[in-house]
Amino acid sequence: MRVPIFTEDAGWHGEQLKQAFAERGVEVIFVSLQSCSLDLSGTQAVVEIPGFEYGQLPKAVFVRGVAGGTLQQVITRLNVLHILSMLGVRIYNDVKAIERTVDKAMTSFLLHHHGVSTPATWVCESRTQLAQIRLKFVKNEQQLVLKPLFGSQGKGVRKLLADDAMPVPMQQFVDGVYYLQQFIQSTEAPHDYRVFVIAGQVVATMKRVGHDWVNNVAVGARCEAIEANSILNQLALQAANALAIDYCGVDIIQAVGGEYLVLEVNSIPAWKGLQSVTDVNVAKLLVDDFLSKVNVI
Repeated sequence: MRVPIFTEDAGWHGEQLKQAFAERGVEVIFVSLQSCSLDLSGTQAVVEIPGFEYGQLPKAVFVRGVAGGTLQQVITRLNVLHILSMLGVRIYNDVKAIERTVDKAMTSFLLHHHGVSTPATWVCESRTQLAQIRLKFVKNEQQLVLKPLFGSQGKGVRKLLADDAMPVPMQQFVDGVYYLQQFIQSTEAPHDYRVFVIAGQVVATMKRVGHDWVNNVAVGARCEAIEANSILNQLALQAANALAIDYCGVDIIQAVGGEYLVLEVNSIPAWKGLQSVTDVNVAKLLVDDFLSKVNVI
């Protein structure tokens, strides 16, 4: 069996998966979605994937990255996944789950729709609406956080302070859409939790302690091993269920008042920081779940 891992940069995570697949007797090739193409000239649709003969399709693919680009490029890459799925190829994570989570607005809606505790959120394109929302928070001595609608690893996340200039529509990381969340002050030092869920089970949890209010490992947060309490477990599983996802990293924060809230759900989560503080082999668990879903084990 040969499994393509769609990624732009295999890196540490790719090597972890490659080793775990090899232990199960499965060969891995790393493929960029940009290098795939569609041939619709014949009676049957053909998705050409580097490393596979013309017309040959893998039984399943593992998605570790969908590169950004123009709207047309991103849609084309997602279309490749959708078409593979319609042709009977198992996509892991499911492409619909990837779409739901890469878009923070849809993630927030689904969490809210399913009754999962999450910060108050607004999404708009109008600076006038932004100003009105912001004024309400300033009057109540509260703060808003502006996040890129599409983004990860804490890039472009900023607080909107009372004396800050209004962000312009096409500013970097804004790109014409204002995605706003109520700022949640965490208990004690700035921190949150990453809960890793695979196949409806919490497999590992860590506490991320930041230097400031942003707690992503990519911007220098310290990882600490913890055993998730029942509230964290339940909330993470509720979030995963709301997104109908095979596996995910759920980011949860505890507010000063004690309430736990889901900040984000990641469908292509990194786990290098988590792996450094847990004895659980995350890659092996992912590979075993992947193979079980294609009836290999």
